[in-house]
Amino acid sequence: MSKNSLSEALRLLRSYHDLSQIQLASDLDISRSYLSEIESGKKQPSLELLKSYSSRFGLPLSAIMLFSESVESGPIAERVRKASTETALKLLAWVEDRRRDKLSA
Repeated sequence: MSKNSLSEALRLLRSYHDLSQIQLASDLDISRSYLSEIESGKKQPSLELLKSYSSRFGLPLSAIMLFSESVESGPIAERVRKASTETALKLLAWVEDRRRDKLSA
C-alpha cells in the first residue's frame, strides 16, 4: 500500500506538534512500529485510533477524516476533495518547514 493523504496528514500533525513517533505512540497507547506503519501508509488507522488522535491534538474528528472521506461521488466532487486535501497537506508541510527552519536558526 502506498502512502496516502491520511497517513501523510497524521505524520505532519505529529511533526507540527514536535513529537517523536515514540512520544506519540506512547500517548496513543500503541507501538512505535505500528505508528510508523500508519504514517507510511502500510496500515490504516482504526476509527478508535483516529478518535484518540482527535482527543490528543484537540481537533474535531471530522477535520482528520477530511483526508480520507469523499464528500460525494462523481468527478467534480472528487477533484474538489483532492484539491482541498492537497492544499491542506501543502500547508501543513509548509508549516513543518518553517518550524524546522526556526529550530535550526
